[in-house]
Amino acid sequence: MSASTQPVGLPIVSHVIAGERLEAGSRRGIVFNPASGEPIAEVPLADAALADRAVRAAVAAFPAWSETPAPRRARVLFRFKGLLEQHREALAEIITREHGKTLADARGEVDRGIEVVEFACGVPQLLQGRHAENVGGNIDNFSLRQPLGVCVGITPFNFPAMVPLWMFPIAIACGNTFVLKPSERVPSAAGRLVALLEEAGLPDGVLNVVHGDREAVEALLAHPDVAAISFVGSTPVAAEVYARGASNGKRVQALGGAKNHLVVMPDADLDQAADALVGAGYGSAGERCMAVSVAVAVGAIGDALVDKLRERVGRLRIGDGASTPPVDMGPLITDAHRRRVVDYVESGVREGATLVVDGRDLVVPGSERGFFLGPCLFDHVTPAMRIYREEIFGPVLSVVRVRNFQSALELIDRHELGNGVSCYTSDGRTAREFARRVRAGMVGINVPIPVPTAFHSFGGWKRSLFGDHHIYGEEGVRFYTRYKSVMQRWPDTSTKGPEFTMPTHR
Repeated sequence: MSASTQPVGLPIVSHVIAGERLEAGSRRGIVFNPASGEPIAEVPLADAALADRAVRAAVAAFPAWSETPAPRRARVLFRFKGLLEQHREALAEIITREHGKTLADARGEVDRGIEVVEFACGVPQLLQGRHAENVGGNIDNFSLRQPLGVCVGITPFNFPAMVPLWMFPIAIACGNTFVLKPSERVPSAAGRLVALLEEAGLPDGVLNVVHGDREAVEALLAHPDVAAISFVGSTPVAAEVYARGASNGKRVQALGGAKNHLVVMPDADLDQAADALVGAGYGSAGERCMAVSVAVAVGAIGDALVDKLRERVGRLRIGDGASTPPVDMGPLITDAHRRRVVDYVESGVREGATLVVDGRDLVVPGSERGFFLGPCLFDHVTPAMRIYREEIFGPVLSVVRVRNFQSALELIDRHELGNGVSCYTSDGRTAREFARRVRAGMVGINVPIPVPTAFHSFGGWKRSLFGDHHIYGEEGVRFYTRYKSVMQRWPDTSTKGPEFTMPTHR
């Protein structure tokens, strides 16, 4: 995305505030089709005043929406779920056009988002409190979960539909109102989601969308009427969002970056492990926070594993994500990001890693201006190297060789990021020890990308998550509500006089 101050005659992606489509903003960004490198839309970039307008719309909508009975809110979401299923293909096409991932991958993204909406439809049960009768002298104790107010979601470019659907369905199901700030690189899916929710019967102002960059984000972080912020992005920005939001008295969940390891034990099925590594390492061109970027070869299997990876990487089909026949991997999001990933590859070469497969010179016939980078495979990577330490977010897989299982655990635990990990093994004891001992938030056993289902929750450890709550699932319900305990007594008329002692159950 590049900013401009003058329109260039492209379609404009609108903000949505209180049901109104707006093209406000003195600055404009350009949205590209990464496969062709061509500009396809303009997106207005909100300033602080427009962000304030969106928040005020959400504030105005909150009283009525929060008092709407939970079953009625759930019915809106149930209709929304049906509309998402009807428009699944159109949403996938929008995602592929603006992000570049394959249509099959985009369909999967929409499906995972629909699963969270499906979970949110159960909100009447999810909001149930607990009741204890006669805990003291004619005193009953019960608990409530009540909405926070205006919530904000700041979402990344790599999942234009799924990550917003991780946030606002649960937030509004719980009775909150919402302002969504999607990535300005992939803005169109958000507008389509709002339109489908409006069709499902959502009142104006309950969900608002503002497009923008840092100026809009800073305005939302500082706004006094914002109660909670959900963020998904890189670790440095997640840390800043958490610190800024928390210092302004807001509840914050900020999901950061990842350096996901897949441990291959000597007893693993190497063909299965190699297939998993190629799919999880190069799917979506590596632009996933759950992408596997480090293969940990345990024992003497390194040469055999690298040979299998080299052969599979060489068969990958790369091109436009909307191509027929389908491809395995599309382009990166922007040319600037492609250059950034190339810089990581060159850094790995300079630091002494073995570049087994070099994708830097890839040219896709007919898409020469697209933002393509071929898959890259490194061997003999060490923990001191930059390509190991930092999240690359591209089609680069590094093989690190270690002596034994304990060394693999220590390698993972020393890394500052702890989003997801996997272990491929045929030994149950090894699998159990790995799951129990590894310091990461999401663990796969013979599963390469262990993204939790909608009724569990997603989130990492260490510097992959800032805040106390993981996203979606029951953790999402807890994040978007406040807990309240009520002690209630209806004394009879014979009870008189003050009580001066601490109430007890004796």
